[in-house]
Amino acid sequence: MKILITGTAGFIGFHLAKRLIADGHEIIGLDNINDYYDVRLKYARLKETGIDQPAIVEGQLLQSNVFTNYRFIKLHLEDRPALEDLFATEQFDVVVNLAAQAGVRYSIENPHTYIYSNIVGFINILECCRHNQIKHLVYASSSSVYGNSDSIPFTEDDRVDYPISLYAASKKANELMAHTYSHLYCLPTTGLRFFTVYGPYGRPDMALFIFARAITEGKPVKVFNNGDLSRDFTYIDDIIEGITRIIGHIPDANNPHPYYQLFNIGRSHPVPLMDFIRAIETSLRKKAILEMYPMQQGDVKTTYADTSDLEAAVHYKPETSIEEGVARFVEWWRKL
Repeated sequence: MKILITGTAGFIGFHLAKRLIADGHEIIGLDNINDYYDVRLKYARLKETGIDQPAIVEGQLLQSNVFTNYRFIKLHLEDRPALEDLFATEQFDVVVNLAAQAGVRYSIENPHTYIYSNIVGFINILECCRHNQIKHLVYASSSSVYGNSDSIPFTEDDRVDYPISLYAASKKANELMAHTYSHLYCLPTTGLRFFTVYGPYGRPDMALFIFARAITEGKPVKVFNNGDLSRDFTYIDDIIEGITRIIGHIPDANNPHPYYQLFNIGRSHPVPLMDFIRAIETSLRKKAILEMYPMQQGDVKTTYADTSDLEAAVHYKPETSIEEGVARFVEWWRKL
């Protein structure tokens, strides 16, 4: 298949591109390479797929110097004319939209960025898919849409009408927009609610990266809500396996919501924050210096995925333990 993956300088997009390239698909990666976090990490990911920084020219497709079935383009999703030209020229079979402005706390400080990238960018993706007969649009949603729900574990049928961050609201908006296009234009769409993804090449604004750096440097680790938090940490390889299987599981007219579906992807095993920190300490062989803080605005106390729908649809359940996943991250971390 010919597949467009947006966000391939990002954490999940990078790993998905590597997997689908290895599977033999023709892949075009897209990213705007913004400076939300250190762009050196983004360029390092791109280099792993044969895309060298000096050769990148915005708006121009660049052939990988490692993989014959991979090309990359630096482009903003908000650039509608350029995106329309790309779709019309390349005629993709499938689109996996992972490009978005991430970060719960950052959305409180920089709300307009989320509207441009996550709302305007996504409507441009939907319009391009609609007008180019895309067989399946798979897009990233987030466990943050569940907010402070008291319904544990979180299921796809839960009401998610009360987001507590603009990031979460933008992801809920994506789901609503996708449903509208599935309903109006019979565009097959699948939203994936990711649960706290971690692993090698992970984002430096995420807890694992922050904690590992602080512990390594002997600096205090900020522990919010006095440590009374838990997350359904999901290892990156499990996320990629789930996405890969979902690509071929296309919703049709017989779906409960025709041409539209949503899935949680998580390990279904919430890990207390203090256990998470202990796993990092074990892998680094160094104790953390802890500083306790109150709950942060926009944060939720617990995330916990019910993945029974995913298991029924594609016969897959993420299973990498936090100890194994953290150890793999630290092995990569030590090489930096």
